[in-house]
Amino acid sequence: MRYNCIGDLWKEVIIVTKAEIANKVIEESDGIASTSAFIDAGLSKGDLCKLVADDRIVRIQHGFYRLSGDWNVTEAEYLSKLFPEAIVCVESALFHYGYIDFVPRRWTVAVPRMESQTKIKNSSVPIKAYYIQPDEYDIGKTKDSFDGTMLSIYDRDRTVCDCFKYHSKLDEELFAKALNAYANDNQKNLANLSKYSKQLRVYKKVFEIMGVLLNA
Repeated sequence: MRYNCIGDLWKEVIIVTKAEIANKVIEESDGIASTSAFIDAGLSKGDLCKLVADDRIVRIQHGFYRLSGDWNVTEAEYLSKLFPEAIVCVESALFHYGYIDFVPRRWTVAVPRMESQTKIKNSSVPIKAYYIQPDEYDIGKTKDSFDGTMLSIYDRDRTVCDCFKYHSKLDEELFAKALNAYANDNQKNLANLSKYSKQLRVYKKVFEIMGVLLNA
């Protein structure tokens, strides 16, 4: 590359070079890169604005970008990058475990109480957030693969406890299907169900109904 160009040609050289840097940053960030990753690579916020204006990259949410024309990034990948602290829960977890047979319209995730509601509202991925108290946040937390992307998710037993905790927010048919599916699941852990339900203060509700289903 020549560095003695002038005028418009020189400007084009700079633009292409910065686009190449941006492409590499996004590629190394698995399709979605943060502002800080670009800055670490030597680009400025002004460079990012210019690259967006030139349709070289796309701003998908405050502080995050992807390549223009790249539609291969899955919602799970978006979620892992934009909300790394989120835990898949309730409806989305029920679907993941096969307890319900329809895809929820929005990702349902548990987030800390202090999470910005504006960030959730402006998310490029449709999200329904459950704001969780710190002492309940990590109960039953595990990880699983969503089409190759690892996400945090509550395990089966925590998920059923949450069905009772948020019963008033759930469709009755969904609630019934989930409980029956769990009762017939060979991977359920009743010791965990008992422990979690006590920690989440839904023990009486859980075993009034689950006791009947499990002994049916």
